[in-house]
Amino acid sequence: MRDGAQSSTGCRPLPKGGIKWAGDLTVKMRARPIWFSLLAPMLLMVVLGWLDRITSWEVSWFIFYAFPIILAVWWAGFSGGMTVAITAGLVWWVANQHSHPYATQMGYTWAMINREFYFCVVVFAVNAVRNRQDADAAHIRMLEERRQLELDIIRVSEHEQQRIGQDLHDGLCQQLAAIGCAVHALAEELHSQQLPSAQDAALVEESLQQAVEDARDLARGIFPVHVDDTGFSVALNELASKTSRLTGVSIVIQERGEIQIDKPKVAMHLYRIAQEAVANAVRHGRAREVVIKLNRQGDVLELRLEDNGVGIATDNSLLGVGMGLRTMRYRAQSVGATFEITPRSGGGTCVCCRLVLPAPAVGDQAKG
Repeated sequence: MRDGAQSSTGCRPLPKGGIKWAGDLTVKMRARPIWFSLLAPMLLMVVLGWLDRITSWEVSWFIFYAFPIILAVWWAGFSGGMTVAITAGLVWWVANQHSHPYATQMGYTWAMINREFYFCVVVFAVNAVRNRQDADAAHIRMLEERRQLELDIIRVSEHEQQRIGQDLHDGLCQQLAAIGCAVHALAEELHSQQLPSAQDAALVEESLQQAVEDARDLARGIFPVHVDDTGFSVALNELASKTSRLTGVSIVIQERGEIQIDKPKVAMHLYRIAQEAVANAVRHGRAREVVIKLNRQGDVLELRLEDNGVGIATDNSLLGVGMGLRTMRYRAQSVGATFEITPRSGGGTCVCCRLVLPAPAVGDQAKG
């Protein structure tokens, strides 16, 4: 297997024009057999040898021998470059055999050895550059694949949450509601007959109603159906109300500017970030108060959550350990937002997400 048979150069984005054409050619040549990749450098070297021979030693073409060597290393790897480098020395020897100015054959041989050394240095230098570029391209490809995998995980997780939430809302909630109606009818009948069990039936009905409310709250948390357009603020208020009711933590929402998000996907990701930040403040930060600030200035929307909990470590390396923190970062990146978590002055944690909203269409402005 020849050096560089598998190339990752194609993973690096190339600009338009000649550079892109050269990059595409490099990918094609590296995919060919080694003898085919060496064909063009060898032909070029023969042409240089012919020019070197017909112009005699007074016009030196020595430096131009580096071009076929560079092409050979770039297309065929280190072994191909060394092959062309050794051949270049022999071609120079033959081309100048009858016109060199050296008085002795030993001097001419030593000159060829010096040129071979120069050619080998070119091979090592170009091969180092090639390996560095291939390593950078492989690293870029790995980062792109990792980011795509993270986005796929978020997308699958979101889809599953929506499916479970929809199943809860359309399945379990409806069944509990139907059972509640049946229990209500039973309680009414028992009450009309003035039986002692009527009170027990009423307690069962009350418990079922509470179970329905809990199931609906759970379904709204998993699948917030109102997160679209201007409903983003409504969804946050529902999140704050439900969390405060269940945990006793005071959650305050402060809005400034017109909060309107036209894209449901963006609204959903921002909602999930706020949901995760609130959950972290309550569970891990042991906060007693959380303030959710929505501030829009021009096209910039800022979502900021501040709590008075125990705070976080100042070491940035610890911020990405938790799965929830990583998920928040990935969600922010997926919608083109900046994301940061910092200690809050006076204690607690501050989570900030900034997003540049697209300008409204001309038709929408005309309607307004």
